[in-house]
Amino acid sequence: MTSKGIAERAERTKWFREARFGMFIHWGLYAIPARGEWVRSQEYMPKDDYMPYFHEFAAEEYKPHEWASLAKKAGMKYAVLTAKHHDGFCLWDTKLSDFKSTNTPAKRDLVREYLEAFREAGIKVGLYFSLIDWQHPDFPHHGDWHHPCRNDPAQGNEGRDFDRYLEFMHGQIRELLTDYGKLDIMWFDFSYGEMSGKKWKASEIMQMARTLQPQLIIDDRLEGSGESSGTILSAKPSDMAGDFACPEQMIPPSGICNELGESVAWEACITLNKNWGYHAADRHWKNACMVIRMLVECVSKNGNLLLNVGPDAKGRIPRASVEILEEVGRWMADNGESVYGCGIASFDKPEWGRFTQKGNLLYAHIYEAQAGGLCLPNMAGKIEKLRLLCDGSELRLVGHWNLAQYPEHGFFFMNQGDNYPLPDPLDTVVEITLKG
Repeated sequence: MTSKGIAERAERTKWFREARFGMFIHWGLYAIPARGEWVRSQEYMPKDDYMPYFHEFAAEEYKPHEWASLAKKAGMKYAVLTAKHHDGFCLWDTKLSDFKSTNTPAKRDLVREYLEAFREAGIKVGLYFSLIDWQHPDFPHHGDWHHPCRNDPAQGNEGRDFDRYLEFMHGQIRELLTDYGKLDIMWFDFSYGEMSGKKWKASEIMQMARTLQPQLIIDDRLEGSGESSGTILSAKPSDMAGDFACPEQMIPPSGICNELGESVAWEACITLNKNWGYHAADRHWKNACMVIRMLVECVSKNGNLLLNVGPDAKGRIPRASVEILEEVGRWMADNGESVYGCGIASFDKPEWGRFTQKGNLLYAHIYEAQAGGLCLPNMAGKIEKLRLLCDGSELRLVGHWNLAQYPEHGFFFMNQGDNYPLPDPLDTVVEITLKG
């Protein structure tokens, strides 16, 4: 990628780096067995055992406008739906496969309805597309790392034509990029071992995408994987590198930079419980406090949070997910300015929480009440004013006798001489206007 290409990437990702918070949606046939999206692979499930789910997929309560309303209420600015996961089931009316939602009892183009609903809500739209396909006859079966038939010698690869598979796969990508209007994100997944980069003819995919939708941003997994970011972090990324890195199920210890120390756009993709696809027995929910603090941590490191929901077989986002996101949304309604357009601060992380920053506005995210004045390290003489972000109420710097030996720091009290209890136990945000 040339310096011009890197500059164009920065321009493409500008909205993404300001949005900061998105919704990931994993949905497909795997919602019926309800044991996660990898159920076919994990249980070595043959095609004939999986097909009954295709014939009963009705999605009778799929209401994408309700999904979009929830995402907007939660403060999410973009969304990514699994148009096709590894099982090969397509949620759109593809002309290249019969294994699609319009051939199920649902008889609906679920991707088109999702795009229309989220665009109407003012939310930017993305599609997830699996590079692997366990349904397609030309995708390697026996001996593959992940295919459900990988251990079945009877499912040999004689007669399977990988070039024919690539023609099919590239054709499906072209459909999504030409038949469904302007997309904001294409989220490809996943590469592993030799199945990456050139194996997918990824340069051709990237050229197709750049030609058909120049504004589109693309993740790093045409070349990289959940274990490696590929060349996006090198000084000279390849033309397959993508526009943003996507660490999975973790938040990096620090912001993601390339070899030159320059910040690279990134998002942490994280589940709300432990599974991406619907899992009826998984009740390991992250509460609203944890979600808010994950989001703030990502922003404080110049990153985004893409938070997943897994709708059930009927098309309903689980009630627990809804309740958590509604609580997150209440916090975002009061404190979203400390998230949108913000990034790493010019001050080190404080002991009591985190900082995010936007220009001369520094946001103190206070997680722990303090004994005595709350310390703003190395800020003496640098602060113009303090306001509680949720209601704009004034907070004042203090100079008590017991603080005199720490003249380099700023101190304030949250509650007229005390810092407890905090106004918001989830995350109390103080907006600090810096001088100059």
